[in-house]
Amino acid sequence: MSDMEEVLDRQEREIRERRRRRAASKRAQRDLDQQLVMAVAMLDEENQSSRGSHEGRAPNVDRHRHSRGKNLMEDYFIPTSLYSDVHFRGRYRIQQHLFNKIMHDICNYDEYFVQKRNCAGVLGLLPEQKFTAVIRMLTYGASADQVDEIAQMGKSTALESLGDYGNRKGQNSIILEAVAGFDTWVWHAFFGVAGSQNDLNVLGQSPVFNDVLRGEAPKITYEVNNTVYQNGYYLADRIYPRWTTFVKSLPHPRTQKQKLFATYQEGYRKDVERCFGILQARWAIIRGAARMFDEEVLRSIMMTCIILHNMIMEDEYDYEAEEVYEPDPMNTALTQIYEKPIGPNGAPVEHEPLVRDGLFMNRIIDRYTEMQSSYIHERRQVDLMEHLWAVKGNDDE
Repeated sequence: MSDMEEVLDRQEREIRERRRRRAASKRAQRDLDQQLVMAVAMLDEENQSSRGSHEGRAPNVDRHRHSRGKNLMEDYFIPTSLYSDVHFRGRYRIQQHLFNKIMHDICNYDEYFVQKRNCAGVLGLLPEQKFTAVIRMLTYGASADQVDEIAQMGKSTALESLGDYGNRKGQNSIILEAVAGFDTWVWHAFFGVAGSQNDLNVLGQSPVFNDVLRGEAPKITYEVNNTVYQNGYYLADRIYPRWTTFVKSLPHPRTQKQKLFATYQEGYRKDVERCFGILQARWAIIRGAARMFDEEVLRSIMMTCIILHNMIMEDEYDYEAEEVYEPDPMNTALTQIYEKPIGPNGAPVEHEPLVRDGLFMNRIIDRYTEMQSSYIHERRQVDLMEHLWAVKGNDDE
């Protein structure tokens, strides 16, 4: 019995020893795992202090974007906002309801502007923050770094939200060609011709008369000084050619008729100059330096400013107010305007494609030759002069 008891005691001691060693091994493994976790955390912290998300970049800055987003909403976008609609219009250049409409349309079109979580589950910027950054950059010509203080948005994010040239004066620029009405609404804009260019060079590359050459321009019939004309025209300055599509001023008016005509033509032509002035006053980014933007980005910025300008004019211009401009004295009894040319059967004319063969190309060449007729240009200029003198000549005596 004693021998058996000794064997059992020895086995029990061995079992206890194995359990003790196993427990000690587990404790040692846990301690080692803890040390590894702490080492990795310390290494990550050290790496974050020396670089950003990519090697060689600055460390990521906690901009407290959510608190700034909350402050921005309380400043402008809630019913009891800190700043009034007048402050909003002055700082954003547009009314708040128009801002909200544009923002919602953009969010529906491009998911980039929609607030969403990143891969770490953190909520991103509000649409109001992103669109505020864009408007501030367009309005004040602010750099992406300056927008960081307003919207708590990094430089790369601000540039994402937004999207060697020389002119004849020796300055870096790109020429804008535009057609504007009396209310400064921009009907046509052509932007992107870089280098040493003048108005004629730009006109040669512009698509402004493409519809005329294709025969798709609206038909207009009107009478001036007992002469019927069937094509529209733009008011232009003296550098433009003597085409049927332009009515120019007189370089050296001598008679009273010529002086009256030059005064009215130059006065109404100032609408486009006024439009350029409003664009530059409203959007500082287009009158400042290009800041190394490439040509496509510059074109996108310019067209964005023009589209926003037209939306503001449509939203704020009072077309029902008393007309402050001179009423058009032209006899409009024969005036007819069609969206498309109408055939004998009363249906819109379907134009055949202008392909490169003798039959079809002759049509566009004939229209181009007709558009360049200096005789019609000069004849209409004289008729307008006589008509204006008959209506306004006695008023100015």
